[in-house]
Amino acid sequence: MAKIFCVANQKGGVGKTTTTVNLAAGLAKIGQRVLMVDLDPQGNATMGSGVDKRAMALSVYDVLLESSTVAEAVVQAEKCGYDVLGANRELAGAEIELVGLERRDQRLKTALAEVANDYDFVLIDCPPSLSMLTLNGLCSAHGVIVPMQCEYFALEGLTDLVNTIKQVHANLNRDLQIIGLLRVMFDPRITLQMQVSDQLKSHFGDKVFDSVIPRNVRLAEAPSYGLPGVVFDPNAKGSQAFLAFAGEMVQRIKTM
Repeated sequence: MAKIFCVANQKGGVGKTTTTVNLAAGLAKIGQRVLMVDLDPQGNATMGSGVDKRAMALSVYDVLLESSTVAEAVVQAEKCGYDVLGANRELAGAEIELVGLERRDQRLKTALAEVANDYDFVLIDCPPSLSMLTLNGLCSAHGVIVPMQCEYFALEGLTDLVNTIKQVHANLNRDLQIIGLLRVMFDPRITLQMQVSDQLKSHFGDKVFDSVIPRNVRLAEAPSYGLPGVVFDPNAKGSQAFLAFAGEMVQRIKTM
């Protein structure tokens, strides 16, 4: 039975998509069966997995509107080792179309239940806002992975996200919890980043993952080649950090 995780943060530009595709690739490399779901209309996680969002016959949009099943819409990211339920610009329209529909926040959960035995992990890349799309992701998930930069404004955004998760947990999904906070784009030479990192550890304790993703040029270059950094340059520091994180994730869910 698949464990389903949202990669979410209401603040933009914190590395959600980079985290999602590299964790998916890292988990695939250590033998896990992985489905990556792109819930962002920009489709960056789709393109970053080597899938052309413009050429997809079916996408997560069709799944949310129940005109397609997950099994029909999934494509294989052959070089990456995982499956992709992709997104494109059509998905922006789903936001409006879902408003008047029944079970509008449960559509993705229902669809994923049909393929739950086919995967070990389902990773959902959420858009940087609390939208109907994000809500579908949160209602589907067992937990949330929060990538964040160790900067002051990131702490502000984290407070909002924790409150959102509490509300969804109380009203819509009793399984939902924060799995952990992942420190990304980390530079230990910057005093403020070290201070914020220490604050996170003192406040959230073991909810902060041991793995730390450094600021890394090769990770930043990889999307332009349509690949996660873990596949593009497995020996880069950032790629090695994501592989370590994948191992930590596998260990962490054993205790859930």
